[in-house]
Formats: sequence, structure tokens, C-alpha cells
Amino acid sequence: MRIPIIFMFFLAAACVPALCDKEEPQVHIVSPPETRSRFALLDDVRLLANGLLQLGQSMRDFMQKTKGQINDIFQKLNIFDRSFYQLTALASEIKEEEEELKKTTVVLQARNEEIKGLSEEIHSKMESIRKDKSQLQNKVKGLEEKLSSLSMGLVTSTQVAEINSLREVIHTQEQSITELLKAMKEQSEQLNHQRMKIRILEGKFTTNKLMFFNPEVPTLTPYLTKGSTSSSSTMDLPSDCSELFDRGERVSGVYAIKPNRSEPFMAFCDMSRDYGATVIQQRRDGSVNFDQPWERYENGFGDFQGEFWLGLKKIHSLASQGNFILHILVEDWVKHRLFIEYRLRLDGPESNYTVHLVRLSGNLPDPMSDHRGVMFSTVDRFNQQDSSCGPPSGGWWLNMCGDAHPNGRYLRVRPSVRSERGRGIQWRSGPKGFFSVKFAQISVRPLASSSTNLPTPASSQSGVFL
Repeated sequence: MRIPIIFMFFLAAACVPALCDKEEPQVHIVSPPETRSRFALLDDVRLLANGLLQLGQSMRDFMQKTKGQINDIFQKLNIFDRSFYQLTALASEIKEEEEELKKTTVVLQARNEEIKGLSEEIHSKMESIRKDKSQLQNKVKGLEEKLSSLSMGLVTSTQVAEINSLREVIHTQEQSITELLKAMKEQSEQLNHQRMKIRILEGKFTTNKLMFFNPEVPTLTPYLTKGSTSSSSTMDLPSDCSELFDRGERVSGVYAIKPNRSEPFMAFCDMSRDYGATVIQQRRDGSVNFDQPWERYENGFGDFQGEFWLGLKKIHSLASQGNFILHILVEDWVKHRLFIEYRLRLDGPESNYTVHLVRLSGNLPDPMSDHRGVMFSTVDRFNQQDSSCGPPSGGWWLNMCGDAHPNGRYLRVRPSVRSERGRGIQWRSGPKGFFSVKFAQISVRPLASSSTNLPTPASSQSGVFL
């Protein structure tokens, strides 16, 4: 609508000079004074024309701007059309995928029903197979019994003798293999002790003289240093074997220890359990004579690698450090091992090392249940309450004629042979007779180092010495 109006303004502007030109001769002829008004009118027309030209220029600019805006709108409409088309295509694809998913879901539901049916069928087949298996086992058992009865009838006495001889040979070989394995284990333990043996040999070579009560009983290896005994190296010594275990040592052997308020000394540490135990007595083969006087039992005697008694002074220095446990392990001649544990409190030499025991655990009978306030006795210092039994053959806290006497004379006897009261390594409780045991080991450790799981002996069966 605006374009025709602007065009009409242009036509009007063009027509005005023509009309004026036609009128000029008439004005000139009729009245000369109108020349000024003619020129004035021409000026007005020119002004009007200039205004119309400016208006046309503005209209042209406006049209160009409007045209650009319309082009932008068309471009945006094209973009919108393309986006709408893409969305329409994507919606169509989604709808197709939805239809496919619906079809897949229907197929999966059908397969699930098939699998459920197959599972039930398999279960029923498994039940039938179990029944068939049971029936077959019964049939096989019956066939084996029939075959065994038939074979007994077919096998001759010579074949039976050969089979028995083969069984004996196999049994003998099994025993030989067991003994070889045991020997290998003992050799391994001996190799672990080599480092400790070297330390002991060094101390023996530097000793000027060993004290002997008789040729059969050596003195325990003393603690020796290259300098004076007050050397700063003694400050690093553990108070007992449990402290040495806590420091990371796991090899059983002879170590130097220094209990509180005591001089350092050598002791055998058993590291085979979940703690370190200081061994105070060991009997295994009768190589050391335990029939010794009071002085020897007070200071100690024997060989750390064999049989020994640590000494009452050293045991007292260990037990005086706090709450200690006394662990007693014995083994009879048919390799039954049993143990018992007591809470230990030991008085000093002024009371003849009186012992106070409270049973804690173990599967070994307890003949020392009344050992509260019992003094130590030896052949030359007899401190038993019942003096009618006579002096002991070895030192121990004896009471009631010595039902428990692990320091008695070592007797190599058969399991069925009884020993007399007071003879042999004995541990008896109850009405049964006295029997000498093969192995005994006594150790001490702090109560704090005890494991929650008690040590398990090699066998829980009762031995013949009970």
C-alpha cells in the first residue's frame, strides 16, 4: 500500500513544473507584477521536490532495511522447517524402536516362560537321577558283596598269603617313610640351632674352668662378655624369652637374657608356639644325672642341647617380674603328649623357694593341686611335709611322697612296666600305678604373653603313666 502512494507523490512533483510552465505565458502577458509570485511558487515547488526526494530516499532505505529483515525471517523459517523435519524423523525412529522393544519384550516373556518350564523339567530330571543313583549304588554295593564272596571262594590260600605279605611290606615301607620324615624334621631343627651353638662354643672356649659336681653333670654355659660384665651391651638384653619373641626372634635356641634386678644368664628359648617360653627343665634321654645336691639345683646344671635344669635362682628371678605361667609338657613311651598350666608364684631362698600354684588349663591330671606353700627338696636338704617317704632321688617341690616328680631318675622301661614310688620321671594322679615317662619339658612365660588359644599337644589320649 505504501509503494503506490509514494509513486503518486513522485508523479505530482513531476507534473507541477509542467503546469507552471503552461501558466507562465498567460501570467506574463496578463500582468507583469506576477513574475515575483511565479518565481516564489517555483521555489516552493523546488523545496517540495527536495522534500519529496529526501522522503523517497528515506523510503528507499526503509525498504532495503525491511527487505533484509524479511530475508532474516525467511532464513529462520527455513531453519525451523529443517529442525521440525529432523524432529519428526527422530520421533518416527523412536516410535519404530518402541515398537521393536515391545516385540522384544513379548519374545523375552515367552522365552522366560520356556526357561521356567525347562528349569522345572530339569529339577524333576535331577530328582529322578538322584533316585536312579541311589538305586545304582545299592545295586553296586550288592554286586560288590557278591563279588567279594565269590572272590573269597576263588582266591587260594597261597594268594591270600601273598596278599598279606604285600600288605606287611607296604606297612613297613610306610613306617620307614614316616621315620625318615621325622629324621628330616629333627635335622632341620638342629640346623636352626647352629647359630646358637656357635655362640655357646665361643663362651666355652673363653672359660678358664668349668665347675663339675661329678663327671656326668656339666655346668650350664655361663654368660660371658669380651669386656666387663657391666658393659653397656647388657642393657639391650631381653628380660625373658617372651620379650625376645616380641622383638621378632622365631628360632628356638640358647639366648642371653637379663630379668629385672638380676645378673644376665644364658637360657633356652622355645619359640615353637605363638609366644616365647623360657625353658627351665628338659628331660629326653637320661644323658644327665638329676640326682644332685641343693647347690646344683640352686645354680643349674646340664646341657642346653640335651637335658638341663636352669636353676632355682634364675627361675626365681624370672617369676619375680610379675604374673607368670608354669607350663609342663610330658610324653609317654607310646608318644602320647599331654600338658598342664599353672599360675606360678615362687618365693626366694629364705623360704627354700616355696612354690604357690593355681591350675589354669590343660588335659594332664593335676597331682600338684595341693602345692600351695610347698618347699623345694633335694637329697641333701629334705623339706617334705611327709618325712616317712624318705629323701627324693632328684630335686622337686615334693608333697605326699612325690606323685609328681619330673626330676626323678630316667628309666628306659616298656609302657607296661610299673616303677616304684619315687623312681623315674613320674606324673601320677589317682589310684593307678606309677610309670616312668619318656620326655618332659617345663617352661615359664608371662601371663600377658599367653595366647587366647591354648597350645595343643600332639595327642589328647591319656598316656600309660597316668
